[in-house]
Amino acid sequence: MILKSVWKELSHTAYQLLAYAADHRIWLLEGPIGSGKTTLIKELCKALQTVHTVNSPTFSIINEYEMVDHTPIYHFDCYRLDNVDDAIALDFESYFASGCYCFIEWPSKIQSILPLHYFLITIEVKTVTSRNLICHI
Repeated sequence: MILKSVWKELSHTAYQLLAYAADHRIWLLEGPIGSGKTTLIKELCKALQTVHTVNSPTFSIINEYEMVDHTPIYHFDCYRLDNVDDAIALDFESYFASGCYCFIEWPSKIQSILPLHYFLITIEVKTVTSRNLICHI
């Protein structure tokens, strides 16, 4: 599926993606720096009714947010990881097995430990305010 998204309509896009992904809880987001991976995750978390402010985990690597029903959401930014061993040391695999939403930026850096089933979104920048989202289940 390819979605053409205008950033001012990102809330609508988030709901479309959640409906399309159905029960998938592992979400991979690929795209160049500045393409809007974190911005999209903020909208997804808003649609999932998080009670926390969503920020980029660039320095913390993993952020945890909570939905109104107290279910956690995990947000990973693998950009600064030197290799997959760093992810293993941080026990990423236990987060993936939790059944909770896991939004993972730069997943190609940890490809060897990703679960077999996931929802992949590749973001292509079209203009300053629009993106193509190429989605694969």
